[in-house]
Amino acid sequence: MLEKQLIINANESETRIALLERGDLAELYIERHHERAMVGNIYKARINRVLPGIQAAFIDIGADRSAFLYAGEVIKEDIIHANEADSEADSEGDWPEEDMGKPARVNRGPIEKILSEGQQILVQISKEPLGTKGARATMHVSLPGRYLVLVPGASKIGISKKIADDDKRQQLKNLVKSMKPKGVGVIVRTAAQDADERSLAKDLRFLIRTWQRIQLRAPRESAPTLLYQDLDLVRKVTRDLYSADVSKIVIDNQEGFDELSRFLNATTPGAAKKLELHTAQIPLFDLYGIEMDIGRALGRKIDLPSGGHLIIDQTEALTSFDVNTGKFVGHGNARDTIVRTNMEAVPQIVRQLRLRNIGGLIVLDFIDMEREADREKLFLTLQEALKQDKARSTVLRVSELGLVQMTRKRTAESLERQLMEPCPCCDGRGRIRSTQTESYDLIREVMRLSLQSGKKSLRLRLRDDIRDWLLHEEQPLFDRILKDFGVTAIFEDAPVSRADLSQDAYEVFPA
Repeated sequence: MLEKQLIINANESETRIALLERGDLAELYIERHHERAMVGNIYKARINRVLPGIQAAFIDIGADRSAFLYAGEVIKEDIIHANEADSEADSEGDWPEEDMGKPARVNRGPIEKILSEGQQILVQISKEPLGTKGARATMHVSLPGRYLVLVPGASKIGISKKIADDDKRQQLKNLVKSMKPKGVGVIVRTAAQDADERSLAKDLRFLIRTWQRIQLRAPRESAPTLLYQDLDLVRKVTRDLYSADVSKIVIDNQEGFDELSRFLNATTPGAAKKLELHTAQIPLFDLYGIEMDIGRALGRKIDLPSGGHLIIDQTEALTSFDVNTGKFVGHGNARDTIVRTNMEAVPQIVRQLRLRNIGGLIVLDFIDMEREADREKLFLTLQEALKQDKARSTVLRVSELGLVQMTRKRTAESLERQLMEPCPCCDGRGRIRSTQTESYDLIREVMRLSLQSGKKSLRLRLRDDIRDWLLHEEQPLFDRILKDFGVTAIFEDAPVSRADLSQDAYEVFPA
């Protein structure tokens, strides 16, 4: 069993959740509280514009930017009612759990025949705003619980593909069918294979009540309005990632600890016993070495065990991984050196895909291998490694040139785009750490140096934009940290401005 740990660093401005596998950082989730995630939210929206040329529509959900609705995500009212009336259509489906069970595609006709400007519809956000693009919306609403996913307007019972045992699949299907009301579909999530009947029934009742509340509220509200907001990051990630092989959950915030404890006791039997509150003064992510891993995850070069390395480049349209032998010359022939380097690259590529949350089109440039058998072995190894990744991916076979083309489902910004921003010195061709990221790092450095030096007075020499952010946007957090650590901050003028990015963004040292 793969031992896992969930490490949660939370304060009033930022929440970070790290998933560790055998002590290594596997996935990282970050949410800044003024940029709360939208995926999973359900809105009553208004159609702003229908675009027949691209079979899509812009819809107003009350956000800064209009959301985008493709024709394939539209459901006609008669289809919804037909599915609700189809009480005999229950059958086991192959809905992937990560897709939250979209009903089978049907021929709906042109979007301009279904939607019209000013029309009010119910939608759910399926993808966060990415870059200059608004959020992606769907009319295929689904409500995820701990063990089940409710799919209103459908009728199938879907079983997670990760539940491999046929007898267990049939048992779960029969159990859910006996308790499921008419007019809704249900997906059985992977976590359900270890759940008892009472837990499944409780989960289903909660989801049905939630959907009923949405249905009651929707006719009373005028668009655009938020009808349902998904869980906050801590509870959502814990709900989706917790399993029996999670040995502990550590959080460094008392309020968050209390809320998560209540949530786990209500939804996940036994999980609250693994919850720990971190009270030591040493920052939690420092204790587990996560800060160093985050720094490496923002780098372009990743070293491999035998001396080879990966070069990772993200562009607007795709991400490329370039595998190089580097200083590794091997001890045998060239073929063995190349095969070994390529095989070492596979688990690191999958790890970086998960850690950096890279989605969209991806090209893996392995070192050329002449033998078909070697290419096939590499392909099978990659497929096996991707089983650890919960995001859906499609992978093509290794070409004669050593290229692998693949796609990975994208629902949110990559780690690089979350933590970095276009460099003003090169017109966006490169990237630097954002003012926010540098400010939060500064706060952690103040905590770290205070503990290491024992000094109660620190001099801070800051870049102008970081000082402004610290004393305006994040002054409550900064003041609390200084009070908790008993530290006085002395600000000094620095010959560093945002225009001079060749120097360090900040310096912190004992007074």
